[in-house]
Order: sequence, then C-alpha cells, then structure tokens
Amino acid sequence: MRSRDIDKELLVKQKAIELLVHEGFEGFSMNKLAKACRISVGTLYIYYKDKDDLIVQIAEEESKRMSGMMLEGFDPEASFADGLKQQWKNRAQHMMENRHTVQFFEQLRSSTYQKVIYESYFEEFKIKMSRFMQNAVARGEINPMPIEVYWSVAFAPLYNLVRFNNEGRSIGGAIFVLTDDMIWQTFELVLKALKK
Repeated sequence: MRSRDIDKELLVKQKAIELLVHEGFEGFSMNKLAKACRISVGTLYIYYKDKDDLIVQIAEEESKRMSGMMLEGFDPEASFADGLKQQWKNRAQHMMENRHTVQFFEQLRSSTYQKVIYESYFEEFKIKMSRFMQNAVARGEINPMPIEVYWSVAFAPLYNLVRFNNEGRSIGGAIFVLTDDMIWQTFELVLKALKK
C-alpha cells in the first residue's frame, strides 16, 4: 500500500471543493477529480473509500476549520456588542477568504449530506454561542428569542452582503464591492435591532 502525500492530499481537497461547486454532486466524479489533480484514480483511493467518503471527510474537515475560524478571538463572556462584532469579523473574513468552501457548504445544506455539517463541528461552537446568548440575556442586553430569529437578524444581513460581494453583483445586477464601511454600517443596524 502506498503512503499518503500531504501536499497531494491538500491538492485533492482543494480541487474536490472547486469541482463540487462547479459540477454539483451529480456532475462530480472521482475520474474528473483525478484528472483535475493530474493523478491516477487509484491514488484517490489511498485517501478515500469512494465519492461519498470523500465528500463527507472534506465536509467534516472544512466544517471543523470553519468553526475554529469563527471562534477565533471570541469570548462567550464578552458583552453582547463586542461578542457579536467579533463574530461578524470572523465570519466575514472566513467567507471572503474561502469562497469555494462557502459555496460548497451551501450545496451541502440542500443535499443528503446536510447532517454531516451539523454533526461534525457544531458541538463546541453551539456550547460557546449558547453561553454567549445566555449571558447577554442574563445581563439584560437582549431579550430571549428562538435561535432561528436571532440568527436571521444577527447574521443574514452579513451573509447577504458577502454573497453580493463574492458574486460581484447586487440586486438588479449592478457591480458590487463590499467595503468595511458597509459592513460596520450594517452591523450597527443589526445591533440596534437586537439590543434592548
């Protein structure tokens, strides 16, 4: 049995995500991936049992990496404004630096692989975010609310701005480039909407 080559393994992950984004799950194949990586199909089977194993492993690894980035510098004991601001910084940076990964996760959300995202990395993330929310409620900074309401108000505006930026177009097709001023103007509106 041949040994694993870390550089080759990283190339395979990068090309797999790119192909999955451009081809979709149905159009993706191990043969196409091997060709894109300029390796033999047999080499892929050193790393993965099959196409499903590849997708699941990559989703798990990328979701753990994303979780780590989102929690970087985040303190669940921080004030609501400071904690939310750190989350915005982390999420914006991750989404803008990892465009293909973000698109890959969007595809996963509407696929049979969906549960992989939630099972693999959210445990520590959920614990810290829950503590952050409980602290903010206990300090009287925000009202209690369902997590879905919180997420929709707290992060959907940021995700939409970054999506416009990554697509290079806004509503109506106008050219769009996201600026820091736009991010923090939107953040202030979100903060005002959530705080008591």
